[in-house]
Amino acid sequence: MKIIISDSVRKKCPNLCVGMVEADVKNTEKCKSLWEKIKQAEDDFKQTYTTESIKLRPSIAATRAAYRVLGKDPSRYRPSNEQLVRRILQEKELYQINTLVDINNLASIHWGYSIGGFDEDKITGDILTLGIGRAGESYEGIGRGSLNIEFLPVYRDAKGGIGTPTSDHERTKIGLDIHRLLFLINGYDGNRENILNCASELQDLLKQYAFSDGGSVQLIF
Repeated sequence: MKIIISDSVRKKCPNLCVGMVEADVKNTEKCKSLWEKIKQAEDDFKQTYTTESIKLRPSIAATRAAYRVLGKDPSRYRPSNEQLVRRILQEKELYQINTLVDINNLASIHWGYSIGGFDEDKITGDILTLGIGRAGESYEGIGRGSLNIEFLPVYRDAKGGIGTPTSDHERTKIGLDIHRLLFLINGYDGNRENILNCASELQDLLKQYAFSDGGSVQLIF
């Protein structure tokens, strides 16, 4: 997959670096040992952050700042990285979807990035372009129905939008029938070392829990 960052996004988000992980995988409904790691990550997170201090975590603060500069209110349309850890701090149970989504969530907890997760075989074409959402643009967020993506950063394939930091699209979501996985780590803080470390953790988790060799990693900046 080729990722193109549009000039409109580059101009307003000059620090953006995207980490891409592609891998052949096999998905499962739930993995007990993976969930033990997630529970430990939740406990550790609650000892470190509050609902106020998470806004200052660099990876989250940078995503919120990107929303503002693009014209979107990050408190109304929270990025998924912040949505996830807020659930933890509010003592709410994390959603149990499937193993690959759980892997995504664990890495997001550890590194603070919004990570898009896609069934690559459901993407139309082999190019994704990161642009800015337009007024009235049709978009069905996973579990959210119609989502107003105007002014949100959005990845588009040949058919239209498939991913934003707030929610990915139903059309390309990860199901149990997936064979080829694409993770996109949205690093608006530009911290390439942390983005690579997040990608490396995703690869390790895929090896442990998704019957994968970990696939390949690229940085796009």
